[in-house]
Amino acid sequence: MTTTVDFRTLPEAHLDRALDHAYLVFHDEADEKQRKQHRDALLRCERVGAYEGERLVGLAAAFPFRLSVPGGELPAAGLSFVSVAPTHRRRGVLTGLLDEMWRRCAANGQPVSVLWASQDAIYGRFGFGTATRAYAVEIDSTRPLALRVAPDERPLRLVDPADAPAVLGPLHAARRAVRAGRIARDDTWWKDEVLPEKDEDDEELSPPRVVVLGGGTGDTEDTGAAEITGGTGGDRVPAGYAVYRTRSEGPGEGRAAGLVRVDELEADTPEAAAALWRYLASIDLTGTVRAGDRPLDDPLLLMAADRDQVRVTEECPALRLRLLDPEAAFAARSWAAPVDVVLEVSDTVFPGGTGRFRLTAGPDGGVSYRPGDPVDAVGPAGPAGPERPADLTLGIRELGACYLGGAELRRMVQAGLVTEHTPSAAARLDAALATEQLPHTLDGF
Repeated sequence: MTTTVDFRTLPEAHLDRALDHAYLVFHDEADEKQRKQHRDALLRCERVGAYEGERLVGLAAAFPFRLSVPGGELPAAGLSFVSVAPTHRRRGVLTGLLDEMWRRCAANGQPVSVLWASQDAIYGRFGFGTATRAYAVEIDSTRPLALRVAPDERPLRLVDPADAPAVLGPLHAARRAVRAGRIARDDTWWKDEVLPEKDEDDEELSPPRVVVLGGGTGDTEDTGAAEITGGTGGDRVPAGYAVYRTRSEGPGEGRAAGLVRVDELEADTPEAAAALWRYLASIDLTGTVRAGDRPLDDPLLLMAADRDQVRVTEECPALRLRLLDPEAAFAARSWAAPVDVVLEVSDTVFPGGTGRFRLTAGPDGGVSYRPGDPVDAVGPAGPAGPERPADLTLGIRELGACYLGGAELRRMVQAGLVTEHTPSAAARLDAALATEQLPHTLDGF
C-alpha cells in the first residue's frame, strides 16, 4: 500500500531528526559544536518537513534574508537544508516541499527566493537562474606583490574576531548599498558563518584573522606595521578590511612556504584595496595567497603589474535567484535607463507567471509589470485596442538571472535561450538593468 506524503511545518522537537536526515542525504557528519550551529541555524528558518506518516522523508528550510538589490533591498527566502531521503527520490517530494515553501514566501511578503550555488539540472527546472558569479584568484607571494596603484599608507591593525562585527559591520553595510546580491548580517551570522573559530572544510587552517585599514584613533600615522587592538578602534568606519586564515605548507603545495586563504576583502577605494592585498602577500612564512568568491569586476586583476603573479584559477556560479513575485521585485530595484518592453514569459511552476507581460520602468520610478497590455488605451480596434506583440520570449529562469544586473539578455539571445522579436529589445532591457558594480554574493548558506 502506498502511503501519502504530506508537507507541514517541522516543529522544534524534530530538529535533531531533521539534522540526521540532512547528514544522511549530504553524506556528512558533524561534531557536537557544528551540530549545535546547524541546529541554531534551523531555528532561525522557515521549516517544511515532508512526512510519510510520522517518518521524515524530506526537508526544506529558508532563512529570512534581507537581500541587497540595485538601489535598495528586499525580503528574500534563502533556501537551505533542501534534501530528500534516498528512498523517496523521483516521487514528487522535492516539488511538494517547494510548493509549500512558495506558499509561505507569498504569506511572508518575499518576492524572491535565493540559494547558494547548487545543481542547475535540478534547480533550473524550478526557475532559478544564476544571478551572481565569482572567480577564485591565486597570488604568488614568494616575491613582493607588484601593483600599478599606490597603496593607502594608513596603518593596519589586527582586530580581535570577537570585536570584528562592530568594527566591520558599517563598511559591510555600505558595500551592500552599492553592490547587489548581498545579505544583511546580524551578530550571529558574523560569529557562526563568517568568523567561526574552526573552518569546517580545512581544520589545518588557523582561526580567522581580521586586518583593518584606518577607521581607528591615530589612523593618519604611517607606522608601517599592523597592531592588535580590541574594541571598535574609534568611531570612524574603516577604509577596508580583510578576513583570512593561514596554514603552514602542506603536501603538494609546490612552494617553500605556507598559505594565506582570503575569505573576504572589502575596501572603499582602489588604494585601500591595494594596501590590503600588499599586506596579505607579505605575511611571513607564506608563499601563496588564495582568494575565492571574488567579484568578476574586482580591480585586483587590473591593478596587478604582473599577471603571471596574479592569476584566475576558477570562475563559477554563486547566487541563484527565483522570481516569485516579479512585479514586486521589479518595483524594489532602481533602473539605469527607461525601458518599455513586452515579455512573453514561460513559468513551469506558477501558471500565473506564464503569459505576456508589459514591463515599463525607468530612473524616475513608476515601475509596472502587468499582463496582456494593449497597444493603446483607445485605438483602431476600439477601447481595448489590439494586444501588443512580444518583444522578447524567455523563461522565468532567464528573467531571474538578469534581475540583479549580472547577466546580459543579449548573451542569452546569442545562446538561443531568449528569442528577440524586436531588434535591440534585449540591449534596451540590459541597459535599464545595468549597475555600476556587478552583483556579488559573499555568503554561502
